[in-house]
Amino acid sequence: MTASPAVPAPPSPARLGLGLALVAALGFSTLGIWGKLGTAAGISSFSLLAWRFGLVALVLLPLAGRGLTWRERGPLLATGVLYALATTCYFGALSRITAGTTGLLLYLAPAFVILFGWLTGRRPDAARLGAVALAALGLGLVVGVPGAGDRNPLGLALGAGAGALYALYLLASERWLTGVSPLASTGHMALVSSLYFAALAAAQGTLHAPGTPAQWGAVLGMAVLATLVAVPALYGAVARLGAARASLLGTLEPLFTVLLACAVLAEPLRPSVVLGGAFILGGAVLAQRRRG
Repeated sequence: MTASPAVPAPPSPARLGLGLALVAALGFSTLGIWGKLGTAAGISSFSLLAWRFGLVALVLLPLAGRGLTWRERGPLLATGVLYALATTCYFGALSRITAGTTGLLLYLAPAFVILFGWLTGRRPDAARLGAVALAALGLGLVVGVPGAGDRNPLGLALGAGAGALYALYLLASERWLTGVSPLASTGHMALVSSLYFAALAAAQGTLHAPGTPAQWGAVLGMAVLATLVAVPALYGAVARLGAARASLLGTLEPLFTVLLACAVLAEPLRPSVVLGGAFILGGAVLAQRRRG
C-alpha cells in the first residue's frame, strides 16, 4: 500500500499577514507613479481619485456587497469616511509643504497607532517602540528631512492630521472589520471615497471623464494595483497582525515608491535611500517580534 503524498500545511496567520502587508505596501507604492502619470496626462487629482474609487465600487459591490444589512454596512462606510478625510489632509499638506515632508508626516501613522493604543490600555513593548524609531529614522533618510519649504504651519498640521487619521482608519479596520470580507470592506470604502472626491472635483470645476488612453491608463492602474489589490491585502494584514504591526510594515511603501520611480520614471537613486531602506527594513523586522 503506497503512502499518500504529504499535503503542505497552510501558512500560519502571521506569515500570511506578513505576505499580505508586503503586497499592500507594494500596491500602494504605485500610487505616486500613477498620480504623476495622470497629472502629466491632464487629469486633476480629485477627478483621478473619484474615477479610481468609482470603478472599484462598481466592480466590487455587486460581487461582495450583497446580503448585508444597513447595520452591517455602517462600520464599512465609516472606515471609508476616515480614509477619505486622511487623503484630503494629505493632499492639503502636499499643496503647502514639500512632498518629502508630507510623506514623512503621513508615515507617522505607526506612532499614532501605538499612541492611540496606549491611551486605550494597550501599552507598547520595547520592540514596538524601537521599530517605530528605526522606521522614522529610515523614512527621514528616504523622503528627506524638512527644509525651507516646510514652514507653513497649516501644511504641517494637515500632514500630521493625515498620519493621525490614517492611524484611526487602521484601528477602525482592526476593530470593526474583523470577520468581514475584505472585498466587501473595500467596495464600501470605495463607494464613500468616490462620492466624496467627485464632490470635491465638482466644487473645483475639474470633474470630467478621462478622455485619452494615458488618462484611462492612470485611472485603471490606480484602481487595479493601488486599490483592488492593495486595499483588500491591507485589510487582511490588519486582521491577522493587528494595526500596529501592519502599519509598521506599511512604512516600506515609500521605499518601494522610490525604487519604482527609479525603474519607471528614471529618477536617480540616492545613497541615503539605500541606508534609509535598511533602517526601515530593520524596523519592520523588529515589529514582527512576538510579545513576551
